[in-house]
Amino acid sequence: MNDLHYLSAVELSELIRSKQLSPVELTRSTLERAERLQPALNCFITLCGDEALDAARTAEQEIMAGRYLGPLHGIPYAAKDLVDTAGVRTTYGTLAYKDHIPEQDAVAVARLKRAGAVLFGKTTTPEFGSQCITRSPLFGDTRNAWSAAHSSGGSSGGAAVAVAAGIGPIGIATDGGGSTRIPAAVNGVVGLKQSLGVVPHSQAQDAFGNQTYVTPISRTVMDTVLMLDAMAGAHGCDPWSRARGTPSVAEAGKTGSFAGRRIRYCLAPKGKLVEPSVQLAFQAALDTMAGAGALLEPFEAGDEFDVEPIWRTVNHTVWRSRFGKLVQERPADFSATFIRQIESAEHFSAADYQDAMFSRTRLFRHVENLLENADILVTPTLLRPALPLDQDLFSPFEIAGQRIEGIRSNWFPWTMPFNMTGNPAISLPNGFDAAGLPIGIQFIGSLGQDNALLQLALAFEALTPQHYGRPVA
Repeated sequence: MNDLHYLSAVELSELIRSKQLSPVELTRSTLERAERLQPALNCFITLCGDEALDAARTAEQEIMAGRYLGPLHGIPYAAKDLVDTAGVRTTYGTLAYKDHIPEQDAVAVARLKRAGAVLFGKTTTPEFGSQCITRSPLFGDTRNAWSAAHSSGGSSGGAAVAVAAGIGPIGIATDGGGSTRIPAAVNGVVGLKQSLGVVPHSQAQDAFGNQTYVTPISRTVMDTVLMLDAMAGAHGCDPWSRARGTPSVAEAGKTGSFAGRRIRYCLAPKGKLVEPSVQLAFQAALDTMAGAGALLEPFEAGDEFDVEPIWRTVNHTVWRSRFGKLVQERPADFSATFIRQIESAEHFSAADYQDAMFSRTRLFRHVENLLENADILVTPTLLRPALPLDQDLFSPFEIAGQRIEGIRSNWFPWTMPFNMTGNPAISLPNGFDAAGLPIGIQFIGSLGQDNALLQLALAFEALTPQHYGRPVA
């Protein structure tokens, strides 16, 4: 049964399609595992067992009647608790919405439902997805799948832990500054932030200035491709999705090759410390790509990649506009860390916001210029492995033996830029440190070139099977 839990969605779908595995059996086993591991991991805020089993019975009946919908039919998945699910409690990680039940599915959820996938639960997130640590006054800390002493990352920590621990093969996450890629890296799974507009974002309140994404998260690249195929495509809720239309990602199932591919790489932005284990893993990955025929060229990341002030101006202004009144009315419902983030935007002006958007445009043009003569950019996802479980967003943290301030700008300086630019970026497993904590590597592609990026991600995955493991029984 443990082998069943660690099968990919691709493998499970073949068993279901050929009627060797019942969607009901699979869903029941998934729910049992979720309930067994929840006390240790704390990665779910809601399990919807009865609804999931009903959906699994419907899927089984359809398949037995010859109405097979495709590779996600009967496959269980969990959705991050920021993503609306009709009739299923969605708290946004906050006490203020602890009993909230949406009336309508988010577009990504509706499309997975249409593909026959089975929603079995909602995964934990900090308050409104506001941290790189999955902690909330509503449910406490979500622990790393590989170490109970370490954080799961965030803000999609629950989604990453659920797939890493073999509870479900796939999940829906979100990414506003690295919130899919950060927990993917620290839990040893695959986290994609696709190009802006590929997956419609029906909950974005500023659809035109949006830098947040509803994303797949999974244990393998091909499972991410299956999810993206189901979730992608134009929709009237999102102007960027209508402009971009539906990319052809299905062809990414054909693994690409590094032979002759031009790779530009950088270990860290100027002046940033890097954990030695991350540096060693990064060099080993570059050697692997070079050995497979890639042409490697370094690039330097100077002040143009000092993105945290830009990201903070945009994001915190949005948060203050959305949640400022709620925090004033119900301060006891929110953590001091969340309140501090809301208050930090008090003095941002409209001109400050517009200057940040000008900087966002300059950064996009710089990234595309770097990619003009390269197939992808490659960086570490994070500059150290997982943080301690008790780490606070505003406290110093340790990296390369030094205590430093500024988690955002010093732990994940490589994730925020691509939320601002819209470029597709994927975090892949890249080995482990001496303590057994996962390390991630990030591939970045040109805007709209998700297919090409996924093909090289598949190629790297095929070259590094040793990076994929099973953290819990």
